[in-house]
Amino acid sequence: MNPLIVGLLLAALLIVLALSVVAVVLWRRVWLREKARKAAEQERRAQLAEHLRILAGSLLDGQLPLIEGAIRIRALLEHYDPQLHQSEHLQVFRELGEATAHIPTHEAWKALSRTERRQYEALFSRLELQHKTAARGSARWLLEEGLATGR
Repeated sequence: MNPLIVGLLLAALLIVLALSVVAVVLWRRVWLREKARKAAEQERRAQLAEHLRILAGSLLDGQLPLIEGAIRIRALLEHYDPQLHQSEHLQVFRELGEATAHIPTHEAWKALSRTERRQYEALFSRLELQHKTAARGSARWLLEEGLATGR
């Protein structure tokens, strides 16, 4: 065989070998990143689930005002599992969130006049009376079934 052809074949073989090594290294990086991403996602979901358990339990124990608990649960559910968030069992949290979405929070709440705050507090009371049973049932369902599925 011609030495030039042998040299070219050897060079081609070395190039293929080098490209194969590069491909394996890059594939391993992608695999490791995907593995880390999945682990981070599982950790995030576990933390959200724990926060949801604490909120639902606090709502049931009366340690958390119903409206505040419903709003917080709704917000976390959106990030935890959009499908679970849309569950008919949790509809009351969506309704309470929508019914109170217009109410100022944090510094804007502090800036309200006493009269305005009392009007909103009266709304909170009406909503609580209207939805208390459903909200407690939803919190119980979330603890017993919704988060137990491990979605």
